Amino acid sequence: MNQRTLKESFSLQGKGLHTGLDIIVTFKPAPANHGYKIQRIDLPEKPVIDALAENVKQTQRGTVIAKGDVFVSTIEHAMAALYAAKIDNCLIEVNAPEFPILDGSSIYYWKEIQRVGAEEQKAEREYFIVRKKIEIKDEETGSYILMLPEDNFTVNTLISFDSPVLSNQFATLENIEDFGEEIAAARTFVFVREIEPLVKNNLIKGGDLDNAIVIYDSIITQEELDNLADLMGVERKHVSNLGYINNKPLVFDNEPARHKLLDLIGDLALCGKFIKGRIIATRPGHNINNKLARQLRKDIKKAEVQAPVYDPSVVPVMDINKIKSVLPHRYPFQLVDKIIEVNDKYVVGVKNVTNNEPFFQGHFPQEPVMPGVLIIEAMAQCGGLLVLSSVEDPERYSTYFMKIDNVKFRQKVVPGDTLIFKISYITELRRGCAVMKGYAFVGDKIVTEAEFMAQIIKNK
Repeated sequence: MNQRTLKESFSLQGKGLHTGLDIIVTFKPAPANHGYKIQRIDLPEKPVIDALAENVKQTQRGTVIAKGDVFVSTIEHAMAALYAAKIDNCLIEVNAPEFPILDGSSIYYWKEIQRVGAEEQKAEREYFIVRKKIEIKDEETGSYILMLPEDNFTVNTLISFDSPVLSNQFATLENIEDFGEEIAAARTFVFVREIEPLVKNNLIKGGDLDNAIVIYDSIITQEELDNLADLMGVERKHVSNLGYINNKPLVFDNEPARHKLLDLIGDLALCGKFIKGRIIATRPGHNINNKLARQLRKDIKKAEVQAPVYDPSVVPVMDINKIKSVLPHRYPFQLVDKIIEVNDKYVVGVKNVTNNEPFFQGHFPQEPVMPGVLIIEAMAQCGGLLVLSSVEDPERYSTYFMKIDNVKFRQKVVPGDTLIFKISYITELRRGCAVMKGYAFVGDKIVTEAEFMAQIIKNK
């Protein structure tokens, strides 16, 4: 799938939860590989902050990103909507140090994204594929997030509070396509016992019963409850009436758990890639969410490029006989055993390296190592299959090297290894020529990479 951006800009206006300011936030289309960036247009130099996990500076009552002394808070609801709508690239302009709280959910962001629509871009989208169990724990709070391999992005959240009103709840999102209907409208929540300290700390100046679920679960004095009711502009209630004290009824019976799921998606959007995996979060919060997003960022940087998923039991797109019908190479120079994926942008091929390879007789008898030039040749053969897949009667053409650049050998390849190649176009095929980028993997590790130009020529 290719990257996407917004078809056109849109703006939303509302008050800030913590500052109480009247805020305008504008979402604009952005070029491929731009990612999410937030610009403070109220400041003289209009600084831009990359919306990435390593730039999160605070998670106490929301997600706050910063660059130097410049910060923007309460971004998670907007990030969740962008991520769920599969928007890869967006520039967000805001005229305040926080996003407007709106109704405390993602629904307004979601509706505007759906209204303006998305536009596909030429660059390919890259995914972070969960290949093994990933765990993040917080012993102090009991929070725990587990990530497991899964073909799609799915989330389960479980919340638990020492509260007679809100004790245990869970929420599940099996398909990101259902975000708008099942998650987007879930509002943030707060306990009455938390409100007074927030007010004393000069926070939630813009908080009211229209942008949060307020839970009264611990009896206080009638005077204290009356003061809070007056502060929030709601009808006074008797101290014995525990429960939700909102102007608007709950959208879902498990709305708090769904909102925690929403927050988790918004915080994980800052890892910089879309995720394929199952997430099971117990008592999640912005702090542990960000720890997980930071861990994913480290894994992404470390891996640079993830190896394609290879399941030997799946029938290949091209087996050895099909490859022989397209490429002219034969023993001992046919270096691709099968093709497991091919489209108009890239190809994925496999080479099983055995001790029976003829080159191991001399390279080297006591320490067999596959020659690097042959790894590059195997890449080139995969690239030839990619190029030839775009022409009619491919058996009537041959592919030739014209140039090889930026070759790196990172790890030796030995008998018993399975090489997985991914070759992608850097430039479009023009006049029979194309520049490609190739990676060779053993397991999850890159062993070789190179850029090369190839030309297809019709056989005489």
